[in-house]
Amino acid sequence: MKGRLLESLGVVMMLATLAALLQFTTVRVGGQAEGTTAWGHPNLEGIWLDVYATPFERAPELGDREFATPEERATRDRAGRGNAGRDRRGPAGSPQDVSGAYNAVYTSVKPAGPRTSLVVVPPNGRIPVLTPAARREDEIRREWRVMLMRNTPTCAQGAPGCEGGQYGPLSPRRFGVAPFYNTLRMNRHDGPEDQSLGDRCMLGATPDFNGFRRIVQGGDSIAIGYDTGQGQGFQRIVSLGGNHPPSQIRLRHGDSRGQWEGDTLVVDTTNFSPMFPFRGSGANLHLIERYRRVDADTLEYEVTLEDPTVWVAAWTVRQELKRQSDEQNRIYYEPRCHEGNYGLAAMFIGARLREQEFAAQQGPDPFSLDTTTGGGGAR
Repeated sequence: MKGRLLESLGVVMMLATLAALLQFTTVRVGGQAEGTTAWGHPNLEGIWLDVYATPFERAPELGDREFATPEERATRDRAGRGNAGRDRRGPAGSPQDVSGAYNAVYTSVKPAGPRTSLVVVPPNGRIPVLTPAARREDEIRREWRVMLMRNTPTCAQGAPGCEGGQYGPLSPRRFGVAPFYNTLRMNRHDGPEDQSLGDRCMLGATPDFNGFRRIVQGGDSIAIGYDTGQGQGFQRIVSLGGNHPPSQIRLRHGDSRGQWEGDTLVVDTTNFSPMFPFRGSGANLHLIERYRRVDADTLEYEVTLEDPTVWVAAWTVRQELKRQSDEQNRIYYEPRCHEGNYGLAAMFIGARLREQEFAAQQGPDPFSLDTTTGGGGAR
C-alpha cells in the first residue's frame, strides 16, 4: 500500500514537473513557436505579416466608420485584380524561380481588409494636421525640389511634380546646398545626398507597416528584423528594461525599451535621428508600441505616434498580423542591398556622361531633363 502511494505521489510530482517545464519552454509547431519562452515571457516569435490591403488613412466621406461593408471590400478587391500573378514564382530550378529572393509580399495581391483605415485614432481615421512650424518646413522642402525642376518639360507642361512651380531658366540656387537633409530623389545628381534613401540602400523607417517582420526573443532583449523588399531591410533591438540614453545620442530607428504588461509587450522608443524622418517627424518622434498574441496565428500590433512639433495631436495605427511560414518566406538577418550593388555608382557615371555629351554638343542639357518623377523629358 505504502509502495503504491509513493508510486502515485511520484507520478503526480513528475506530471507537475513536466507541466512546469512546458510552461517555461518554447514549443514549436510546424517550425513556429508557441506558448511561452524559456524565460517565461509570452511567445511572440515567428514571421508576421499584415495579409490585408487596408488604406492607411480613411476616406473623408466615411467619417468615423471603422469597418468596411462587404460591398466596399468587393469593390477594392476588383480594383486590385490587375496585379494578380505578378512576380509569380516558377517551379524550383526554372528560370522563373527566384530562389526565395521574393516572398509572399511580392508574389501575391492582398485582399481588402475589414477596416476602412490603419489609423484608428483619431476616430476619423486620419493623421492629425501639421503644426504651423511643420507646414513651413514642408513648404521649404517642396519649394527646393520644384526649383530643381523649373527648366524641365514637367514644369513646362504643368505636370505632377511641379505643383506650385513655374517653367523658367535654371536657377543659380541649383548648385547650392539643400536647406534640409534629403531623403527623397531630387532632380540633381551631384552626390549621394541628392538621391533617395532607397537609392542609397537605406530604405525603411520605424514604424514600418508594409513588409514582413521576424521576431526573435531572448531573456533581456527582443530582435525584430524587417524585410522592406528589394534586398533592403533593417533590424531593431528592443531592450527589456533600462533607461533611454542621453538625448544627444541619436539612432536611425531610435532607442527601444520594452516591458511586459500582462500578455502585452509595450515598447517605448525615443532618441530618433533627424536624418531618417517618418512623415516629417524625426528627432522629437515618440512611439508607444504594443504587441499582443491573440491566438496561435494572430499578433495584434498597435503604435501611437507623438511629436508635438509636427502634429497637433497624437495618433494611433492598429494592425492584425498573421503568422507566415518559415519555409516559404526568407527574412534575412542582414540586408543585402549594399553587397554587389553598383546602382548608385552607375547613376553618377550616367550623370557625368550626360554632362560630357552636352559639353560636346552631342546631347541635351542634363539640367533640362526630369530624372525624378518620370514625367516629360525623363531618361
